[in-house]
Amino acid sequence: MTQCEQAMREWVRAVIVKYNFCPFARKEMENNTIRYHISDASTAEDAVMDTLEQCQVLNEHPEIETTLVCFEHGFTDFADFLDLIDLANALLVAQGFEGTYQLAHFHPDYVFADSTDDDAANYTNRAPYPTLHIIREESMGQALESYDDPESIPDNNMRLARRKGAEFWQDLLNKCGHKTQK
Repeated sequence: MTQCEQAMREWVRAVIVKYNFCPFARKEMENNTIRYHISDASTAEDAVMDTLEQCQVLNEHPEIETTLVCFEHGFTDFADFLDLIDLANALLVAQGFEGTYQLAHFHPDYVFADSTDDDAANYTNRAPYPTLHIIREESMGQALESYDDPESIPDNNMRLARRKGAEFWQDLLNKCGHKTQK
């Protein structure tokens, strides 16, 4: 297992599941249905092709619920990562994956558009490595149907992140294997 994969697995366990940022992740972690694909891509074109290939893997393997495409060496600049997200979403649509898969995204330096860099709420989307998370829309729809007030999830996560503070989350990311990207 690479350092990147180890860090991402630890992040899912110690942050996403432990602090319930995604109330649906625990089941998938315990069932071992999360695929960690470590990509060597350093260009947006290669990263998008890698992501599209992982969509095809999901098509061929229904036993895999979700895939984290983790960029071990590329996209350390958050602005470049945002461009990658836009391109990846456009190509998902162009390749006919709209309605089948959606992308969530995480980055060590994630900053929400309406936020400042030091806002602890950014840690709801900060991970040890730049990552595109491929989510099966049908599964997400089913999970949301069984969850009371799913619209509250992001706000609850941001409140928790702010209550704990940025230093707490940064220390936790560092323990997971985060390497400063800046």
